Amino acid sequence: MAIVFNQQENNPQEFYWYKTGFSKDELKKIYKDVGELPFSKATTFANDDDKSMRSSSVKWIPQDEKWQWLYEKLMQLAVDANKELWNFDLISAPELIQYTEYYASEEGHYDWHQDIGPGVGSLRKVSITVQLSDSDEYEGGDLQLWYGGNSSVNSERGAGVVVVFPSYLMHRVSKVTKGTRRSFVLWVGGQHYK
Repeated sequence: MAIVFNQQENNPQEFYWYKTGFSKDELKKIYKDVGELPFSKATTFANDDDKSMRSSSVKWIPQDEKWQWLYEKLMQLAVDANKELWNFDLISAPELIQYTEYYASEEGHYDWHQDIGPGVGSLRKVSITVQLSDSDEYEGGDLQLWYGGNSSVNSERGAGVVVVFPSYLMHRVSKVTKGTRRSFVLWVGGQHYK
């Protein structure tokens, strides 16, 4: 007979979302301040130029005093979602927030992928995506989470919506067919899943 400790169960494929994670005033501040940052090339872990995998432009938000409030807010949203669903050991967010724009004129998208990978990607446990564009500013561009086979779900849309999910969950941003989709992401984790 085996004796085991009681263990808490969870749903490791569930995601969590906040309808109004950010207020209109917070979004205005973000739009203004992010406008001062330079764009850089969007890459993947493969670090290639394959536009069939990803087409977008990114900016990196520094971890400094000006942006500290944003990092703290995102970390708290991740901690709260984690407590509700997964109970991963979360330690830090060592990476910069990635601000992204997807343009219909460039068939903006990011095909199916996980946010985990080699190097610093191996420390990611929870991914946070913040919608910065109102739903009527673009068409297509849905954040979709894949559960295997033909089972996927579109996450909520709207400026200020925050979606939090395990970084190993397959997901994509479908092709933007009109307008511009703006968002940012941050990854929280540290050490291996436990």
